[in-house]
Amino acid sequence: MQLESMYQEIILDHYRRPHHAGLREPYDAQVHHVNPTCGDEVTLRVTLKDAGGEPAIADISYEALGCSISQASTSVMTDMIIGKTVSEGMQASAEFLRLMQSRGEGEPDEDLLGDAVAFEGVSRYPARIKCALLGWMAWKDATARALDGLGQDQSSGE
Repeated sequence: MQLESMYQEIILDHYRRPHHAGLREPYDAQVHHVNPTCGDEVTLRVTLKDAGGEPAIADISYEALGCSISQASTSVMTDMIIGKTVSEGMQASAEFLRLMQSRGEGEPDEDLLGDAVAFEGVSRYPARIKCALLGWMAWKDATARALDGLGQDQSSGE
């Protein structure tokens, strides 16, 4: 039970003091995602940079409205993947998705996920999984849009 309590503290800490919150400029792409099940929302911006010929995540900023799980998960995600290459970010995203699909039975890669393992308990509650995934799905969408716009003049339309 002590581990579960520690995980709850990580989630509450990121909810109370979200990291990288507040929309910043410049950015390469912006998206707005809504969880239709509960109404949670996130507007997320991503900025990419070149890292030796491979795109990397220079910055992620966001504004979120909703439950502690959706907001904390987005905060944890930004800590995890800012500064990583896009492929490393996608690998972390895939591992987090596996964790969310595990129904609490998975063996999360703690080295890859870091504080995101705190959301393991969320995977036992199907209604909350979409909350935890909201920011991650927005990041993947924004990154895909940013990659599509590299080398082109891109207007946001959001």
